[in-house]
Amino acid sequence: MSDTTPHPNRFAGKVAVVTGAASGIGRETALRLGAEGASVIAVDIAADVDGVAAQIVEAGGTALAVQSDVSERAGAEAPVDAALDEYGQLDVLCNIAGILAAAHSDQVPDEQWERIIAVNLTGVFYTTRRALPALVESKGSIVMAASTSALSGHPWMTAYSASKGGVLAMTRTLAMEYARRGVRVNAVAPGGITTPMVGGLQLPDDIDFSLFDRISPLDEFRGPETVASAICFLAAPEAAHINGEVLRVDGGTLA
Repeated sequence: MSDTTPHPNRFAGKVAVVTGAASGIGRETALRLGAEGASVIAVDIAADVDGVAAQIVEAGGTALAVQSDVSERAGAEAPVDAALDEYGQLDVLCNIAGILAAAHSDQVPDEQWERIIAVNLTGVFYTTRRALPALVESKGSIVMAASTSALSGHPWMTAYSASKGGVLAMTRTLAMEYARRGVRVNAVAPGGITTPMVGGLQLPDDIDFSLFDRISPLDEFRGPETVASAICFLAAPEAAHINGEVLRVDGGTLA
């Protein structure tokens, strides 16, 4: 069995919320959780999230789509409310939603900084805060999407790196605070992954591209399913003694 092959029924009877589920890592995570037996609340600002939920259902799983903006408190809390209203429980929260933009650090527009922090960090806080009481009750788990940009310098990514550094700090704080209440909190730190977000990144003019050479030493970027498999492992019973950890999925970039 390969590392990207679903484990049938690993999440049977569990309810999972996945933000950023319309594309990329979030989409693959939602689909994998559905294939492994979870009832999935697929969340995204994009209407494409409806198709992801439909795909899970067509494959024999259970899923609901929630179209909302996690940067706003009501939008971030809505999927947790949907999970509790529909299924009466929440066992897994995967905070995957994120946006990316690049700029020379002395030229980052206010609106770019504010939007990235709002989606990538504040939204994670809002969703997590709402989910924690239910996760304490279910002895559940949280998996955050951090980034190798939280672990090493990524030029022209000041806002993004700051947001992911905040996610990593939040992960470790929550892991300590809630460990004795039965909730595990971990993070993945993807490196170079082929996703629509990465593919759509526009870099500033007149930059030194050699500074990107260490983002992935592999001969090619891997797909989002490689990160989804790591997320599901961290959320699963096999990882019961892993807490406050950041799992790099970067092909050895920071080895």
